Amino acid sequence: MSCEVSLPEVKKVAIFGGTHGNEMSGVTLVNLWLKNRAEIRRSGVEVQPFITNPRAVEKCTRYIDTDLNRAFTPENLSKQEADDHPYEIKRALEINQTFGPKGSSDAYDVIFDLHNTTSNMGCTLILESSQDHFNLQMVHYIKQAVAPMTCSVLVNEHPFLQYSTSRSVAKHPIGLEVGPQPQGVLRSNIFQSMRLILRHALDFIELFNGGMVFPPCMVDVHQVTERVDYPRDTNGNITAMVHPNLQDCDWEPLNPGDPMFLTFDGRTVEYKGGNTVYPTFINEAAYYEKQQAFVITKRGTLTAGQIKVTKM
Repeated sequence: MSCEVSLPEVKKVAIFGGTHGNEMSGVTLVNLWLKNRAEIRRSGVEVQPFITNPRAVEKCTRYIDTDLNRAFTPENLSKQEADDHPYEIKRALEINQTFGPKGSSDAYDVIFDLHNTTSNMGCTLILESSQDHFNLQMVHYIKQAVAPMTCSVLVNEHPFLQYSTSRSVAKHPIGLEVGPQPQGVLRSNIFQSMRLILRHALDFIELFNGGMVFPPCMVDVHQVTERVDYPRDTNGNITAMVHPNLQDCDWEPLNPGDPMFLTFDGRTVEYKGGNTVYPTFINEAAYYEKQQAFVITKRGTLTAGQIKVTKM
Protein backbone atom coordinates (compact mmCIF):
# COMPACT_ATOMS: atom_id res chain seq x y z
CA MET A 1 0.00 0.00 0.00
CA SER A 2 3.05 2.30 0.22
CA CYS A 3 3.67 2.23 -3.56
CA GLU A 4 3.64 5.67 -5.18
CA VAL A 5 3.46 6.11 -8.94
CA SER A 6 4.16 9.35 -10.77
CA LEU A 7 2.56 9.49 -14.20
CA PRO A 8 2.55 12.02 -17.04
CA GLU A 9 -0.48 14.16 -17.79
CA VAL A 10 -3.31 12.57 -19.75
CA LYS A 11 -3.40 14.67 -22.91
CA LYS A 12 -5.23 12.52 -25.46
CA VAL A 13 -8.41 10.54 -24.76
CA ALA A 14 -10.65 8.74 -27.26
CA ILE A 15 -14.17 7.45 -26.78
CA PHE A 16 -14.94 4.58 -29.16
CA GLY A 17 -18.52 3.73 -30.09
CA GLY A 18 -19.64 1.26 -32.71
CA THR A 19 -16.76 -1.19 -32.42
CA HIS A 20 -19.74 -3.52 -32.77
CA GLY A 21 -22.24 -1.78 -35.00
CA ASN A 22 -25.40 -3.08 -33.30
CA GLU A 23 -24.49 -2.00 -29.75
CA MET A 24 -26.53 1.15 -29.71
CA SER A 25 -25.65 2.99 -26.49
CA GLY A 26 -22.08 3.71 -27.53
CA VAL A 27 -23.07 4.46 -31.11
CA THR A 28 -25.70 6.96 -29.98
CA LEU A 29 -23.50 8.65 -27.39
CA VAL A 30 -20.56 9.07 -29.76
CA ASN A 31 -22.78 10.47 -32.51
CA LEU A 32 -24.27 12.85 -29.95
CA TRP A 33 -20.83 14.03 -28.86
CA LEU A 34 -19.57 14.37 -32.42
CA LYS A 35 -22.30 16.99 -32.90
CA ASN A 36 -21.73 18.74 -29.56
CA ARG A 37 -18.66 18.05 -27.41
CA ALA A 38 -19.59 20.34 -24.51
CA GLU A 39 -20.52 17.41 -22.25
CA ILE A 40 -17.17 15.65 -22.68
CA ARG A 41 -14.96 18.73 -22.75
CA ARG A 42 -12.42 18.82 -19.94
CA SER A 43 -9.63 21.33 -19.32
CA GLY A 44 -6.16 20.37 -20.51
CA VAL A 45 -7.16 17.23 -22.38
CA GLU A 46 -8.23 16.46 -25.94
CA VAL A 47 -11.27 14.17 -25.94
CA GLN A 48 -12.02 12.58 -29.32
CA PRO A 49 -15.33 10.71 -29.87
CA PHE A 50 -14.98 8.22 -32.70
CA ILE A 51 -17.16 5.70 -34.57
CA THR A 52 -14.88 2.71 -34.92
CA ASN A 53 -16.80 0.55 -37.41
CA PRO A 54 -18.97 2.88 -39.51
CA ARG A 55 -20.04 0.28 -42.10
CA ALA A 56 -21.27 -2.06 -39.36
CA VAL A 57 -23.07 0.85 -37.69
CA GLU A 58 -24.75 1.72 -40.99
CA LYS A 59 -26.01 -1.86 -41.35
CA CYS A 60 -26.69 -2.25 -37.59
CA THR A 61 -24.70 -5.47 -37.47
CA ARG A 62 -21.85 -6.60 -35.20
CA TYR A 63 -19.28 -6.54 -38.01
CA ILE A 64 -18.92 -6.75 -41.79
CA ASP A 65 -16.19 -9.37 -42.37
CA THR A 66 -14.63 -10.16 -39.00
CA ASP A 67 -14.86 -9.01 -35.39
CA LEU A 68 -13.06 -5.65 -35.11
CA ASN A 69 -12.59 -6.19 -31.38
CA ARG A 70 -10.37 -9.19 -32.08
CA ALA A 71 -8.44 -7.63 -34.98
CA PHE A 72 -5.66 -5.70 -33.22
CA THR A 73 -3.10 -8.52 -33.20
CA PRO A 74 0.59 -7.89 -33.95
CA GLU A 75 0.17 -9.92 -37.13
CA ASN A 76 -2.72 -7.79 -38.40
CA LEU A 77 -1.17 -4.47 -37.39
CA SER A 78 2.07 -5.33 -39.19
CA LYS A 79 0.28 -5.82 -42.53
CA GLN A 80 0.59 -3.38 -45.37
CA GLU A 81 -2.63 -1.71 -46.39
CA ALA A 82 -4.29 -3.55 -49.27
CA ASP A 83 -7.72 -3.55 -50.92
CA ASP A 84 -8.15 -7.31 -50.49
CA HIS A 85 -7.96 -7.24 -46.67
CA PRO A 86 -11.22 -7.87 -44.79
CA TYR A 87 -12.91 -4.57 -43.97
CA GLU A 88 -12.22 -4.74 -40.22
CA ILE A 89 -8.53 -5.48 -40.80
CA LYS A 90 -8.26 -2.37 -42.95
CA ARG A 91 -10.14 -0.47 -40.27
CA ALA A 92 -7.78 -1.77 -37.55
CA LEU A 93 -4.79 -0.50 -39.53
CA GLU A 94 -6.43 2.93 -39.87
CA ILE A 95 -7.33 3.09 -36.16
CA ASN A 96 -3.85 2.02 -35.12
CA GLN A 97 -2.36 4.75 -37.31
CA THR A 98 -4.71 7.40 -35.90
CA PHE A 99 -4.73 6.48 -32.21
CA GLY A 100 -1.49 4.52 -31.88
CA PRO A 101 0.73 3.04 -32.92
CA LYS A 102 -0.04 0.37 -30.35
CA GLY A 103 2.70 0.13 -27.75
CA SER A 104 4.33 3.42 -28.75
CA SER A 105 4.87 6.65 -26.85
CA ASP A 106 2.68 8.41 -29.44
CA ALA A 107 -0.38 6.28 -28.66
CA TYR A 108 -3.43 7.87 -27.06
CA ASP A 109 -3.25 7.92 -23.29
CA VAL A 110 -6.74 6.52 -22.66
CA ILE A 111 -9.33 4.87 -24.89
CA PHE A 112 -12.82 4.17 -23.56
CA ASP A 113 -14.49 1.49 -25.68
CA LEU A 114 -18.28 1.46 -25.26
CA HIS A 115 -20.18 -1.83 -25.55
CA ASN A 116 -23.56 -3.36 -24.82
CA THR A 117 -24.26 -6.92 -23.80
CA THR A 118 -27.42 -8.99 -23.92
CA SER A 119 -26.31 -10.57 -20.63
CA ASN A 120 -27.57 -9.36 -17.27
CA MET A 121 -24.21 -7.87 -16.29
CA GLY A 122 -25.29 -4.38 -15.30
CA CYS A 123 -22.43 -1.88 -15.58
CA THR A 124 -19.00 -3.46 -16.01
CA LEU A 125 -15.60 -1.84 -16.43
CA ILE A 126 -13.15 -4.10 -18.26
CA LEU A 127 -9.40 -3.90 -17.64
CA GLU A 128 -6.63 -5.67 -19.53
CA SER A 129 -4.00 -5.49 -16.79
CA SER A 130 -3.98 -5.92 -13.02
CA GLN A 131 -0.82 -3.77 -12.85
CA ASP A 132 -2.18 -0.54 -14.37
CA HIS A 133 -2.36 1.75 -11.32
CA PHE A 134 -3.95 4.57 -13.30
CA ASN A 135 -6.85 2.43 -14.50
CA LEU A 136 -7.30 0.83 -11.08
CA GLN A 137 -7.52 4.26 -9.48
CA MET A 138 -9.96 5.41 -12.15
CA VAL A 139 -12.34 2.47 -11.69
CA HIS A 140 -12.15 2.94 -7.92
CA TYR A 141 -13.15 6.58 -8.38
CA ILE A 142 -15.99 5.65 -10.74
CA LYS A 143 -17.35 2.95 -8.42
CA GLN A 144 -17.47 5.42 -5.54
CA ALA A 145 -18.98 8.17 -7.69
CA VAL A 146 -21.88 6.07 -9.03
CA ALA A 147 -22.75 4.35 -5.71
CA PRO A 148 -25.21 2.98 -4.75
CA MET A 149 -25.39 1.87 -8.40
CA THR A 150 -23.22 -1.21 -8.81
CA CYS A 151 -20.33 -1.20 -11.25
CA SER A 152 -18.38 -4.46 -11.51
CA VAL A 153 -14.75 -4.67 -12.61
CA LEU A 154 -13.67 -7.49 -14.92
CA VAL A 155 -9.95 -8.13 -15.45
CA ASN A 156 -9.00 -10.19 -18.48
CA GLU A 157 -5.29 -10.87 -18.68
CA HIS A 158 -5.55 -14.64 -19.08
CA PRO A 159 -2.79 -15.65 -21.54
CA PHE A 160 -5.13 -17.79 -23.65
CA LEU A 161 -8.44 -15.93 -23.19
CA GLN A 162 -7.29 -12.31 -23.60
CA TYR A 163 -7.97 -10.89 -27.04
CA SER A 164 -6.67 -7.99 -29.13
CA THR A 165 -9.23 -5.24 -28.58
CA SER A 166 -9.60 -1.94 -30.38
CA ARG A 167 -8.92 -0.12 -27.12
CA SER A 168 -5.61 -1.98 -26.66
CA VAL A 169 -4.04 0.64 -28.93
CA ALA A 170 -4.02 3.05 -25.94
CA LYS A 171 -1.58 3.23 -23.04
CA HIS A 172 -4.53 2.82 -20.64
CA PRO A 173 -7.32 0.83 -22.34
CA ILE A 174 -10.66 0.49 -20.59
CA GLY A 175 -13.84 -1.17 -21.80
CA LEU A 176 -17.33 -0.30 -20.62
CA GLU A 177 -19.95 -3.02 -20.99
CA VAL A 178 -23.54 -2.19 -20.01
CA GLY A 179 -26.55 -4.46 -20.22
CA PRO A 180 -28.86 -6.17 -20.60
CA GLN A 181 -29.79 -4.63 -23.92
CA PRO A 182 -30.82 -6.46 -27.09
CA GLN A 183 -28.72 -5.95 -30.20
CA GLY A 184 -29.94 -3.06 -32.32
CA VAL A 185 -32.04 -1.63 -29.46
CA LEU A 186 -31.54 1.52 -27.38
CA ARG A 187 -32.79 1.36 -23.77
CA SER A 188 -32.90 4.64 -21.87
CA ASN A 189 -31.69 3.25 -18.53
CA ILE A 190 -28.69 1.56 -20.17
CA PHE A 191 -27.91 4.70 -22.16
CA GLN A 192 -28.04 6.90 -19.06
CA SER A 193 -25.85 4.53 -17.02
CA MET A 194 -23.17 4.52 -19.71
CA ARG A 195 -23.35 8.30 -19.99
CA LEU A 196 -22.98 8.73 -16.22
CA ILE A 197 -19.93 6.48 -16.01
CA LEU A 198 -18.20 8.32 -18.86
CA ARG A 199 -18.85 11.64 -17.16
CA HIS A 200 -17.20 10.47 -13.94
CA ALA A 201 -14.30 8.89 -15.85
CA LEU A 202 -13.55 12.19 -17.58
CA ASP A 203 -13.89 14.02 -14.25
CA PHE A 204 -11.25 11.70 -12.80
CA ILE A 205 -8.85 12.50 -15.63
CA GLU A 206 -9.40 16.24 -15.16
CA LEU A 207 -8.76 15.95 -11.40
CA PHE A 208 -5.62 13.89 -12.01
CA ASN A 209 -4.27 16.39 -14.52
CA GLY A 210 -5.07 19.18 -12.09
CA GLY A 211 -2.72 17.74 -9.48
CA MET A 212 -5.03 15.77 -7.20
CA VAL A 213 -3.16 12.96 -5.47
CA PHE A 214 -5.10 9.69 -5.34
CA PRO A 215 -4.04 7.67 -2.28
CA PRO A 216 -3.57 3.89 -2.32
CA CYS A 217 -6.81 1.95 -2.60
CA MET A 218 -8.21 -1.55 -2.92
CA VAL A 219 -10.38 -2.59 -5.86
CA ASP A 220 -12.65 -5.64 -5.83
CA VAL A 221 -12.45 -7.38 -9.19
CA HIS A 222 -13.49 -10.49 -11.07
CA GLN A 223 -10.64 -12.15 -12.96
CA VAL A 224 -11.32 -14.28 -16.04
CA THR A 225 -10.21 -17.89 -15.57
CA GLU A 226 -12.13 -19.99 -18.10
CA ARG A 227 -14.50 -19.89 -21.04
CA VAL A 228 -17.37 -22.43 -21.05
CA ASP A 229 -19.01 -23.68 -24.25
CA TYR A 230 -22.48 -25.17 -24.66
CA PRO A 231 -22.79 -28.96 -24.69
CA ARG A 232 -22.55 -30.19 -28.28
CA ASP A 233 -23.01 -33.38 -30.26
CA THR A 234 -20.37 -35.01 -32.44
CA ASN A 235 -21.35 -32.72 -35.32
CA GLY A 236 -20.77 -29.61 -33.24
CA ASN A 237 -24.45 -28.77 -32.79
CA ILE A 238 -25.61 -27.29 -29.48
CA THR A 239 -27.57 -29.82 -27.41
CA ALA A 240 -28.45 -27.75 -24.33
CA MET A 241 -29.44 -24.28 -23.12
CA VAL A 242 -28.32 -22.23 -20.15
CA HIS A 243 -30.26 -23.60 -17.17
CA PRO A 244 -33.09 -21.38 -15.82
CA ASN A 245 -31.34 -21.29 -12.44
CA LEU A 246 -28.25 -19.77 -14.07
CA GLN A 247 -29.89 -17.53 -16.65
CA ASP A 248 -29.58 -13.80 -15.78
CA CYS A 249 -27.43 -14.62 -12.74
CA ASP A 250 -24.24 -12.87 -13.86
CA TRP A 251 -21.74 -12.30 -11.01
CA GLU A 252 -23.65 -14.63 -8.68
CA PRO A 253 -21.90 -17.69 -7.17
CA LEU A 254 -21.96 -20.95 -9.11
CA ASN A 255 -21.22 -23.78 -6.72
CA PRO A 256 -20.14 -27.36 -7.46
CA GLY A 257 -23.28 -29.36 -8.25
CA ASP A 258 -25.36 -26.29 -9.24
CA PRO A 259 -27.42 -26.55 -12.46
CA MET A 260 -25.53 -25.14 -15.43
CA PHE A 261 -27.28 -26.35 -18.60
CA LEU A 262 -30.63 -27.91 -19.50
CA THR A 263 -30.49 -30.33 -22.42
CA PHE A 264 -33.20 -30.34 -25.07
CA ASP A 265 -34.45 -33.68 -23.71
CA GLY A 266 -34.80 -32.25 -20.19
CA ARG A 267 -31.65 -33.37 -18.40
CA THR A 268 -29.73 -31.03 -16.09
CA VAL A 269 -25.99 -30.63 -16.57
CA GLU A 270 -24.34 -29.63 -13.29
CA TYR A 271 -21.21 -27.61 -12.69
CA LYS A 272 -18.41 -30.08 -11.94
CA GLY A 273 -15.70 -27.66 -10.80
CA GLY A 274 -14.08 -27.96 -7.41
CA ASN A 275 -14.65 -24.40 -6.22
CA THR A 276 -17.29 -21.70 -6.22
CA VAL A 277 -16.93 -19.42 -9.24
CA TYR A 278 -18.70 -16.34 -10.62
CA PRO A 279 -19.95 -16.58 -14.20
CA THR A 280 -20.63 -13.61 -16.44
CA PHE A 281 -21.49 -12.87 -20.08
CA ILE A 282 -24.10 -15.58 -19.50
CA ASN A 283 -25.91 -16.50 -22.73
CA GLU A 284 -24.50 -13.47 -24.56
CA ALA A 285 -26.09 -13.47 -28.03
CA ALA A 286 -22.90 -12.42 -29.82
CA TYR A 287 -20.89 -15.29 -28.35
CA TYR A 288 -22.81 -18.19 -29.87
CA GLU A 289 -20.54 -17.92 -32.90
CA LYS A 290 -17.53 -17.93 -30.58
CA GLN A 291 -18.67 -21.17 -28.92
CA GLN A 292 -19.05 -19.53 -25.55
CA ALA A 293 -21.98 -19.92 -23.17
CA PHE A 294 -20.40 -17.84 -20.42
CA VAL A 295 -17.10 -16.85 -18.84
CA ILE A 296 -15.99 -18.11 -15.44
CA THR A 297 -14.33 -15.65 -13.09
CA LYS A 298 -12.86 -15.71 -9.63
CA ARG A 299 -13.20 -12.90 -7.12
CA GLY A 300 -10.14 -10.99 -6.00
CA THR A 301 -8.88 -7.70 -4.66
CA LEU A 302 -6.19 -5.62 -6.34
CA THR A 303 -4.09 -2.89 -4.77
CA ALA A 304 -3.62 0.40 -6.60
CA GLY A 305 -0.65 2.48 -5.51
CA GLN A 306 -0.88 6.18 -4.88
CA ILE A 307 -0.78 8.12 -8.14
CA LYS A 308 0.01 11.73 -8.93
CA VAL A 309 0.73 13.66 -12.08
CA THR A 310 4.22 14.62 -13.15
CA LYS A 311 4.19 17.83 -15.17
CA MET A 312 6.55 17.65 -18.13
